[in-house]
Amino acid sequence: MISGLKEGYTVEFMVEVTPDMFAKFEGNIVHRTYSTVSMIYHMEWASRQIILPFLEEHEEGMGMAVSAKHLAPAPEGSKLKISAVLSEMKDNHIMTNVTVIKSEKIIGIGEVKQVILPKCKIARMLEQ
Repeated sequence: MISGLKEGYTVEFMVEVTPDMFAKFEGNIVHRTYSTVSMIYHMEWASRQIILPFLEEHEEGMGMAVSAKHLAPAPEGSKLKISAVLSEMKDNHIMTNVTVIKSEKIIGIGEVKQVILPKCKIARMLEQ
């Protein structure tokens, strides 16, 4: 990894809840609100953005673990702030704490763990 990544490094972005983010299974909408699946996607995307500027050409990040709590609904049109903070770096493991906020209320919290590996190692793993 390129030097400079430190605990406390933060990434934030905004999303607006759209129908493609609704809770659904097999194409059938269950609730017209921000799904847990979408929330976890945004948590992982925020965490990935933490590492992207620091990856070297031969490296890539892989998800290892996600834990999340979906605390409140967010209907269509809700504007959400997704924030990831690097909480721990140990060797090639990166842990981020992630929050999802709607109108200053936390509606989701979680942790995302990633590992940084050489691309050639990932390729070998995928061949097995």
